[in-house]
Amino acid sequence: MEPEAVQRALQAIRTESDPTVRNLEVAGLCSAVFRDRGMELVVVGGSAIEFYTEGAYVSGDVDLCRFEGRMLPLRERQEVMSRLEAEGGPRNWKVGGVFVDLLGDLENLARSPVRTLETPHGLVRLAPAEELLVERILVATYPREYAPARDCARKLMAAALLGEMVFDWTEAFRIAALPAYGVTTDLESWIDEQAKALAVRNPRDSHA
Repeated sequence: MEPEAVQRALQAIRTESDPTVRNLEVAGLCSAVFRDRGMELVVVGGSAIEFYTEGAYVSGDVDLCRFEGRMLPLRERQEVMSRLEAEGGPRNWKVGGVFVDLLGDLENLARSPVRTLETPHGLVRLAPAEELLVERILVATYPREYAPARDCARKLMAAALLGEMVFDWTEAFRIAALPAYGVTTDLESWIDEQAKALAVRNPRDSHA
């Protein structure tokens, strides 16, 4: 990515008033400059859920993991992020007023593909929505109730139930049953509750 293009992107980010659009553009810009060095990034956690739900849930930062390619050493990460006039490091920065975290390698048990979004500044990869939902249900219920994760999970589930995103319920049930999660009962009860509240078809009916 040429320096002039980076400057135009940063200017657009700094003047963007919509927080979700701003976060997505930062994710695209970070992905582009790391891609130039042979490292593919993927958006994870609440940040990915924000993009899947188009801002129904707002995470407040951008969480990234290594998806493919070599993990850049600390000094090289600082060099890459300096192109974006980033503050901080070597795992946490501020870019155009947005906090960015690089969390390590992607942890992924999903068989569904990593999704992609086009942004004005580059391609963004998103962790599979099915595992994001199951992961949030686990955090919301184990070892104790955690309201922020519950709110996040419900917004992602609502988007899936309403058909606002591509979502594989068979895969979600498979992941929920894995020993790493063990939240099948919680997933079933949450789907029952939200499908009734939204007056939509319950996907659980085809998995009974």
